[in-house]
Amino acid sequence: MLVIALTGGIGCGKSAVSSHLESLGIPVIDADLLAHQLVKPGSPALFEIQSTFGDELIDANGALDRSALRRIVFDDPRQRERLEGILHPRIREAMETWIAKQSAPYAVLVIPLLFETDQMSLADRILVVDCDESLQIERVLDRDQLSREQIEQIMASQVDRQTRLRGADDVIENNGGLEVLIEATEKLHKVYLKLAGR
Repeated sequence: MLVIALTGGIGCGKSAVSSHLESLGIPVIDADLLAHQLVKPGSPALFEIQSTFGDELIDANGALDRSALRRIVFDDPRQRERLEGILHPRIREAMETWIAKQSAPYAVLVIPLLFETDQMSLADRILVVDCDESLQIERVLDRDQLSREQIEQIMASQVDRQTRLRGADDVIENNGGLEVLIEATEKLHKVYLKLAGR
């Protein structure tokens, strides 16, 4: 089965592309959602995070205090690597298990930090959703409760646009409206079906 890794910077339109592919019957799994599931109260990953970063990261309900963890790892690359060391092998294993169960012509792995975490080998092709950086900022300002400064910080912590584009097999430009994005997604969907021999 053909495996596509879908990535792109914050606010580029990954979710819109993956949702549309899902509506076309293509199985999609998202690394961020997996990460959330892996740190449910009582999970081995959460226990490891607690023993690595301290009890104050666990709230009264036994759940992970995400904003406290974000504060610890965001500004410190060493701490971020420790967290990635706990989560990424588990995410990778969960994705490989999931891929093995699929029977569609192709499947999509949404991995926002594909290049940052060096997970390109999980897929046969890499699809990058790309847009102008000014548009990224505007979209995230409209969507999330984040300041311009926070968004710029997140963008700076991700690989730059050129690195992503150089690593891409396929690119969807998302500088227009949703209709243009859907059209580009459907075009690529047909290409992938052909590549998958369907």
